[in-house]
Formats: sequence, structure tokens, C-alpha cells
Amino acid sequence: MKHLYIVGAGGFGREVFNWLEDLDANGKEWEVMGFLDDDLAALKDFDYPKSVVGSIKDHQPRPKEVYVCGIGSHDHKRVLCEALKAKGAKFISIVHPSVRIGRNVKLGDGVVLCPGVTLTCDIEVGAMSMINCHTSVGHDAKIGDWVTISANCDLTGCTEVSEGAFFGSGSRVIPGKKVGAASIVGAGSVVIRDVPKGVSVFGNPARIFN
Repeated sequence: MKHLYIVGAGGFGREVFNWLEDLDANGKEWEVMGFLDDDLAALKDFDYPKSVVGSIKDHQPRPKEVYVCGIGSHDHKRVLCEALKAKGAKFISIVHPSVRIGRNVKLGDGVVLCPGVTLTCDIEVGAMSMINCHTSVGHDAKIGDWVTISANCDLTGCTEVSEGAFFGSGSRVIPGKKVGAASIVGAGSVVIRDVPKGVSVFGNPARIFN
């Protein structure tokens, strides 16, 4: 059996721990060993059966170990997880049992799908992307690597999201629109036109924020 580590012991890492507990124990090929976090005291105010067992920066992956990303910050997760991947870490995907997935949905390595997510059909989700609770993604959508989609978002049919984009809670994208790489869509925003690469948009309709 593999040893599983949650990378990050902040809020999202603790959520991931809870979602892991919801998975069918009979189907697991791994055992949760604990958290990795550069703040070794990250869990001192929380009652968890697993602890921070080491720092991210000092951890050396071994062949029998696998990892899941528990870092919610899109600014930090890529830097920290890529450093582990460069040392040979293998990130696995986690799909909560309440997730609804239709036909022809492809998931990259290291994806995290939280409770209540719906992926309708003919969708691609890139490696190391995270989709949080009760978000829906419509038919023929394409989501790139390292994308973070917060809770209660709605990405409608034929949406295209490029690498490293971030969506705040409750944001919406109308059909067929594109969101550029490393762009930020603010919480509650409604995207009705394509979003260029590397910008932040807010509001309804979403406008570039300077």
C-alpha cells in the first residue's frame, strides 16, 4: 500500500483530509500518513488524527509515496508542488464520491474534485487543477493545468480556461468564452467576453481591474 501525504496543512489541506475520509476504504490503494507544511505548527489549534510530519521544502519523495495537493492559494501551490515534482513526487487525483461525471471526461494527474462538483460531458481538466464544492462545468469545456476554481462557480458549455487561471467563489462564464492563462476572475463576477492572459477581472459584467 502506498503512503499518501497531503501537501499543505492550511484550510484547503484540512478540507482535503476530510474528503479523503469519505472515500471507500475498500478501494483505497494508499494510507494517509499526514501533512507536509513548511509551518510545522500549522495544526496546533486543530484536532486532527494526522499531524504535520515534515516540511515541504525538506521532503524527499520515495517510490512508495504519493501526494495530493492541499494548497488553495493559486500563487503558492504551483511553486511548492512543482518543487516536489522535480524531486520525483507523484501526485494522484482525488474525486469525492458525490461528484457527478458524465461521458468522455478526461482528468489530468493530481486533480482534486470536491463535494458536489458536476462535470457534464466531453470535458478536459488539466493536471493539478482544483475544482471546489458545488461548481458545475458544462459540455465541451477545456480547463488547463494548474487552474483553481472556487466553490459555487458555473463554467458553461464550450468554455476554455488556460493554464494557471483562478476563479473566485460564485463566478460565472457564459458559453464559449475564453479565460487566459494566469488570469483572475473575481468572486461573483460574470464573464461575458473573452478574458486576456494575465489580467484580473471583476464585476457583472466582468471588467479588467487596473
